[in-house]
Amino acid sequence: MSYSPPSPPQEIPDDVVEMLNEQSPEVLKHIAQYAEELAEHREREARLAEQDEEEQIEDRPEDRPDDVPSKATITIKEINDNRYYYWQWREGEKVRSKYKGPVSPDD
Repeated sequence: MSYSPPSPPQEIPDDVVEMLNEQSPEVLKHIAQYAEELAEHREREARLAEQDEEEQIEDRPEDRPDDVPSKATITIKEINDNRYYYWQWREGEKVRSKYKGPVSPDD
């Protein structure tokens, strides 16, 4: 074991290093344990968010046109007693729609 204090990694902000230097060995051990648990939690959350994103990508219909955003949903509109599918999504305050096709009588 070295008799000189360790050098902090450059990634740690100076104010955090100062705060750590003021702590007792017992508090530093608690901080280290908390930091490890927090890092694991954030990594797990990032993995779950990535999995959710991948699942959403898999759930997208294959027939979605390129100019229709991935967040669009399919809605049915009735016009002159005929039913039609439309892609629908929100852009800011506006709701946008794009024609998809007629609803078949079997649906």
